Amino acid sequence: MATDVTMPRLSDSMEEGTVLKWLVEQGGEVARGQPLVEIETDKANMTYDADADGVLVEVLAEEGDTLAVGEPIARIGAADEVGGDGEGAGTEDADDRVAAGRRPDAERPAEGDGEGRVAAEVRPEAGAGGAEAEAPATARPVPPAPDANGGERVKASPIARRIAGELGVELARVEGSGPGGRVVKADVEAAAERAPEPAEAPEPEAAGAPAREEAPAPAAAAPAGDGAKGEATVEELSRLQRTVSRRMAESKATVPDFSLEVDVDMTLCIELRARLEDQTERPPSYNDMVVKAAALALRDHPRVNGAYRDGHFESYSRINVGVAVAAKDALVVPVVHDADQKSLGEISRQARRMIERVREGTVTPPELSGATFTVSNLGMLGIRRFTAIINPPQAAILSVGALSKRPAVDDRGRVVARDLMTLTLACDHRILYGADGAEFLAQVGKLLEQPLSLAL
Repeated sequence: MATDVTMPRLSDSMEEGTVLKWLVEQGGEVARGQPLVEIETDKANMTYDADADGVLVEVLAEEGDTLAVGEPIARIGAADEVGGDGEGAGTEDADDRVAAGRRPDAERPAEGDGEGRVAAEVRPEAGAGGAEAEAPATARPVPPAPDANGGERVKASPIARRIAGELGVELARVEGSGPGGRVVKADVEAAAERAPEPAEAPEPEAAGAPAREEAPAPAAAAPAGDGAKGEATVEELSRLQRTVSRRMAESKATVPDFSLEVDVDMTLCIELRARLEDQTERPPSYNDMVVKAAALALRDHPRVNGAYRDGHFESYSRINVGVAVAAKDALVVPVVHDADQKSLGEISRQARRMIERVREGTVTPPELSGATFTVSNLGMLGIRRFTAIINPPQAAILSVGALSKRPAVDDRGRVVARDLMTLTLACDHRILYGADGAEFLAQVGKLLEQPLSLAL
């Protein structure tokens, strides 16, 4: 008997995924552990391996379809179940299969095919890279199922349909941002926020009262701004961009944050790095030193390494520092796990490898998961100071500014040039108070001003 392959949860924050490419054709044999399908998650694209031996009996989610975690995307069974009409999925209603991301004609044999292969739906966005697939001779385009109003059925993910029902949003009026214009969860939530309040009904005229003459409506002014902008180029957000946008908006809307700032004298860090340059071609960067200093300080300030969740605090035994990296049109945060237990050299090598993988697009979800604290650095772009947005549910984020010579007053009251770097700590006030953040930030500064402990 065939078993369902469901949309897997490939990251800790994943709610739905998009099928990018099937690596096994329908009717092909699969073995446990064999790469089966490429899936786009909220953090990265990755390959999902088959968890059973058998034959890919049926593909329920076409390339480009977005489904919630746990929804069936395919079925694996015996060879004699391929294309069967009387068992398994054949008992389901066609409209239900469309709602689950399946093709309505999945059980209909293709014309002219003596082996009973099913007809493939023709999709203009079939390839993962966006190239149009050429329709095979036996393939037939599948008309969309009609909706309750007699029109064409709206393309929407299952989770989007559920939320639309809960919020009273009409899917036909929602513009989809998913693959092929598919409506996803974020689109429904945005439409619900934009929904206007119902207008009040006009008061009835009194009996026998003369009818009031309506004043002529003023002529609508031509939208001068739109024409002056020229042609607009619309760029759809990727799943990663939509996730970053949603999480950052949630952070600003729900986290009562405050920020603290300190200038750190980096003179001895510069000397340490110069000495390390004599020992290795690629010495640790100043950002690697900040990551190490923050990790050591987090040992003594466990609440900064924690999170606020639904009215309670969580403190974590592992210290995993995320490093914000600017990828192509997105912000990605690979994680240095157990950073407090790694040497400065290990942190440097791991961070360098992960940054390269982010920019090559080969980073995996495990490398992006589990961060308990984040460091964001814009100093290399000349930014002296800034305040990054907290990545919930983390308690804080450390912003690193540019290292530059600035005037400072020494112990004898003289104005001298110092190599200073500004660190800014943004804190969630629900879990951290001013003194908590100040003590942590002061310890990070001391470790950087006396950096020999970083090299141990």
